[in-house]
Amino acid sequence: MTTIAQFDTTLVTVGVDTHLDVHVAVALDQLGRRLGDLEIPTTQDGYDDLADWAESFGEVEAFGIEGTGCYGAGLARVLRARGLLVVEVLRPKRQTRRHKGKSDLIDAEAAARAVLSGEAAGAPKTGDDIAEIIRVLRIQRQTAVKARTQAINSMRALLVTAPIELRDQLRGLPKNKLIAAAARLRPGNDRDVLVGVKRSLRALARRCQHLDAEVAELDADLDELVRSAAPALVALFGFGTDTAGQLIVTAGDNPDRLRSDAAFSMLCGSSPQPAGSGKTNGRHRLNRGGDRQANAALYRVALVRMRWHQPTRDYVERRTKEGKSKPEIIRCLKRYIARQAYTALTSTQPAEAQAAA
Repeated sequence: MTTIAQFDTTLVTVGVDTHLDVHVAVALDQLGRRLGDLEIPTTQDGYDDLADWAESFGEVEAFGIEGTGCYGAGLARVLRARGLLVVEVLRPKRQTRRHKGKSDLIDAEAAARAVLSGEAAGAPKTGDDIAEIIRVLRIQRQTAVKARTQAINSMRALLVTAPIELRDQLRGLPKNKLIAAAARLRPGNDRDVLVGVKRSLRALARRCQHLDAEVAELDADLDELVRSAAPALVALFGFGTDTAGQLIVTAGDNPDRLRSDAAFSMLCGSSPQPAGSGKTNGRHRLNRGGDRQANAALYRVALVRMRWHQPTRDYVERRTKEGKSKPEIIRCLKRYIARQAYTALTSTQPAEAQAAA
């Protein structure tokens, strides 16, 4: 006769499927038996109710949450503040969803089982320190730069169909001179096409000037934050505020959650992917996953070093003689730069010592 094992303490694992307005949770015990489910609003009271509900079943081992960097960020912060373990769970694969169906309860239970089985074991970003500040300021800067580009393009488009006297006055001017000249226009109060175009050009030009000032202020703030967050990273050859800031955001406020430089390289999409099978072994292919913005930052650093860094130039020459193509050499350089960046982000040595090494 087979009996179900009994335990003195029930160990609870909770899976949470996150959404904008509500979260759905499913609790399992250590044997995978379902203890209950709950739907909560995405408010402080809702988060507290979820934690109290989970603790009512027994000792809470972990919360497996989908979207800890998006809809689940607030819940993850509250749970960590209460001393509970939060595990990041990836979205189920489409093939699995086709077999098991799709609903909030199914996804929440799948998240709990992924944690219980050990399939999901990654620690999410904490998002409560300087890296999070850098992230939000970078978003503000990116939107400001995009809006400035749109405004400039709109000005040039208006000039194509503008009255001839205004078009001859402003056509062919460089960007900065065009903005300055358009900002000085005096449209007047008449109701004709020329006045309307002048008003539009002046408004767009002043918008560009305002956005220029905003971007300059953000650049100064980001430079100070990045240098204080990772001075060793900025000290490395080829790294500036933009590239270093992106890698800081990718690593998060708790880069110690990354077990090795290989894991960080995988996160940046710069680690080679095995592509061997059967009689063909040892082949690797380009990694198309990971954080593509971090991958682009590594690419820019590689280009700078290939142009100005003598040890890198010697390396490129040697690898070229070995028959490597330029894209292959850049992939190797990105992997090496990712290793350097990981060391700079996680090491406690002074910046000068790391730069010298």
